[in-house]
Amino acid sequence: MNGLFGYYILIGAIALVSWLVSNQLKRKFAMYSKVQLRNGMSGREIAEKMLADNGIYDVEVISVRGQLTDHYNPKNKTVNLSEAVYHQRNAAAAAVAAHECGHAIQHAQAYSALEMRSALVPVVSVTSGMSQWLVIGGLVLGAAAGVGLGYYVAIAGLIFMGFATLFSFITLPVEYDASNRALAWLKTKNMVTPEEYKGSEDALKWAARTYLVAAIGALASLLYWAFQVFGGRD
Repeated sequence: MNGLFGYYILIGAIALVSWLVSNQLKRKFAMYSKVQLRNGMSGREIAEKMLADNGIYDVEVISVRGQLTDHYNPKNKTVNLSEAVYHQRNAAAAAVAAHECGHAIQHAQAYSALEMRSALVPVVSVTSGMSQWLVIGGLVLGAAAGVGLGYYVAIAGLIFMGFATLFSFITLPVEYDASNRALAWLKTKNMVTPEEYKGSEDALKWAARTYLVAAIGALASLLYWAFQVFGGRD
């Protein structure tokens, strides 16, 4: 199937770009992990102070296993920091800890983009895994039986794929806003020196680029399959 072959080429190209950005992100964090904070604060201490400075006292900062596994969980109100970020006292740890607290602040302030993304989570968790197979199955069925049921199955797959694409793009302002909140706090509260700030800023920029690549990949995939479905009708 030519459409499927072309899709694998597209996915391969996107995966390569994603891999390059991810590797660069890991290198950046390794580099800035060597820039020790002059104030001597750990990632946990940075997070707790940022939360307190923003009047948030019902969010717990905890340690989780893994590398780059840091996240904010709105369900139980926890800032989850990877073991390295939780314990270490460097520019990379400060950046990540402050970024995750940025999400906690978004939650406390009912930031609209975060609320939209949270509302889409249960939908995407169900639809994302089956969307591609519905499109491919619909195209195969349409090729075998002509335009009819197969076409509508493929349309359903595109709609499901559209939810995942929308989720990826809503994630962008959520992530960029959290980084902006983090960097503004680090700077205005004089938590870092100018050199440490540059490291934190660069690390967060590369982290944001991973979400940008994911969003572009989701859109490219949606447009590709939309062309296969609607173009095949001409």
